[in-house]
Amino acid sequence: MNSKTVLGFDFGTKSIGVAIGQEITASATPLLSIKAVDGIPNWDQIGGLIKEWQPDLVVVGLPLNMDGTEQDMTHRARKFANRINAKFKVKIATQDERLTTTDAKARLFELGGFKALTKGQVDAVSAVLIIESYFENNFSK
Repeated sequence: MNSKTVLGFDFGTKSIGVAIGQEITASATPLLSIKAVDGIPNWDQIGGLIKEWQPDLVVVGLPLNMDGTEQDMTHRARKFANRINAKFKVKIATQDERLTTTDAKARLFELGGFKALTKGQVDAVSAVLIIESYFENNFSK
């Protein structure tokens, strides 16, 4: 079986977390956070990541309100996903990311206490959780 490589993004207006995941293990690893200016990243940096990792799929977290309704950030994250698809011709999926930031902070705290909670690390671990929840929702037996 050929395992899919998945690149995950936790979209934000100032910072975009990035993680890489493997379908075969249904797990992901945080990579980095990319600076953004009002939600616009350095597209060359994103292109470099796509070239380096050759993902079969890019998963972008969709920030929804707790009741599941959409907000301005939901539309911006979807637009970001569509731009990745248009610019780099990779398959895109979106994943509900409610609670991922909270879960990321809890996971980092378990790993290293308060010193582990840098914004960049939280964003990258949020991207890990987006990939892992995508796997749970799409590949569970």
